[in-house]
Parts: sequence; C-alpha cells; structure tokens
Amino acid sequence: MKQPFSLPRKIHIIGASGRSGSALIKELQNHGCTVIALVRNLEKWQRTNLTCEYRIIDLKGSPALLVNALQDASHIVNTAHARHAPTILKAGPTDAIYVFLGSTRKFTQWPDSHGNGVLAGENAFLRSNCKGVILHPTMIYGSQGENNVQRLAKLLRKLPVIPLPNGGKALVQPIHQSDVTKSILAALSRQWDAPNSLVIAGGSVLSYKEFIQVILQQAGIKPKIFIPLPVSLLKTAAFFTKFVPIIPTIGTDEIQRLVENKNFDIAEMKKQLGLEPIDFQTGIRQTKL
Repeated sequence: MKQPFSLPRKIHIIGASGRSGSALIKELQNHGCTVIALVRNLEKWQRTNLTCEYRIIDLKGSPALLVNALQDASHIVNTAHARHAPTILKAGPTDAIYVFLGSTRKFTQWPDSHGNGVLAGENAFLRSNCKGVILHPTMIYGSQGENNVQRLAKLLRKLPVIPLPNGGKALVQPIHQSDVTKSILAALSRQWDAPNSLVIAGGSVLSYKEFIQVILQQAGIKPKIFIPLPVSLLKTAAFFTKFVPIIPTIGTDEIQRLVENKNFDIAEMKKQLGLEPIDFQTGIRQTKL
C-alpha cells in the first residue's frame, strides 16, 4: 500500500545512478512523479535501465553544467555524498526545496574523510538561506548490491570463527533501504521554512553480536563460535586483509568504529516524517544474502 505522500510534480535527483538514487526514482515514478536524473557517469546511469529524462553534470569541474541542469528545479534531492552540498546550493535556485542524504558517520569519535565531508556539507546547508532537510541515515541495508549486510554475510561464510571487538557489545540500529526512500518521500511531501537536520534510523536497536546472529540465521550459515577480542588485535588482523584476495578488505578504522554505539532516538524522525521504520528482523527477511 502506498503511503499518503503529497509529492511535488517534478523532482531533480543528483546521484541518480547510486543505490539510494535509483531506488528513489522507481518509487517516485510509482507515484506518478516526473523525475529529472542528474548523473555524472553516463555508462553507470545506462546500467540502471531506468527510463526518465537525464542530464549530465559535473560536481567538481564544470559549475555551468550543474547550473543549467537545475535552472528549472523546485525540489532537489542529493543522494550523492553530502560534501557536494556547497556546490549544489551555489548552483541551484534559492527558492527550491532541498533534501540531502548525509550519514550518522558525522557523529563518530574516529573521524574520516567520509564523516568530515558530511559535516562540511551539513554546515554549508544549515548556514544557507535555503529550505529543506539533510537526512542522516544509520547503516543502510537491503538495496541491491549494498556493501554493508551483504558484504558482511560474504565474510561470515568464509570465517571459521567470528571475532567480536570487545565482545560485540556496541549497539547498532541499521535502516532498511525502503525506509530511507520513504523518509525522502516524506521530506519532499512537507513544507520546510528553514534548513533542518534529522537522523533517520531503523526500528531495532541490537548489540553487534545480536546483529551478526540475525545475519547468520537469515543467510543460512551454520552457527559459529564467537571469540571476544581486543580492538588492538583486530586492527592488526584487519591490516593484513588487503593482502588476502579471498576475503573482503577491512579497514582498521572500520574495526575501531565497531566498538562505537550507533543507536539513536528516532522520536523526531517519527514526528517530522510520520514514519514507523521496520525492525531488523523484518528488513533482513527482505534482503538477499
């Protein structure tokens, strides 16, 4: 059943070739909206097999392309990295409604270029006179080819035992791609009178160990032994994964963030967007592992 969204007639989408962008286009078209896809790589766009008007842009070297692509925009969604917000805001109409996709990585105690870019983009948006919202999702799973849960399931199949940083006690709250899409639709459906920032997260808070156990069960992987290990040892092991071709490469910063709680209060999400996100058990059953 479709949500009672009151969507604008036409929406410009930056990052249309990506997972969140392409999922959003399909849903907008299901609601009868006209979509203008703004893409940087024509071949990648063509591989999506989506049918709508597209315009080629360059977020780094040619501002004129972006200005021309956005000149008729009233509602602009950016599913590309939030670091591009200053460029987009400078090129787009000042009276447009903007919806940016950020990340809760901005809250990490171990900053990286991804999180710092999100912060820079958010700061530019919140200092602007534009209207709209930047949505900060937790770990997104459930889209085709995503590299969070699906990548983890692939790794778990190869491991004889499962090492858990600090026993896997840190909390996670992953959000299904369908709820990310619904959050964007809800943001497009409401009136914003200023730039806003909002965290969006899933309906379940789990320990990292519980998170792993659910994935094992859904992927049909036989139960394995969990081994609590100190972060320092796991960071050393992660360094060597780049030399082993049969397993995915794991960054030492990824290990460090595994002991960081990533659960969030979603009361404001429910209030502002009117959504009730699905729980992880429900979402993982809809995910191909």
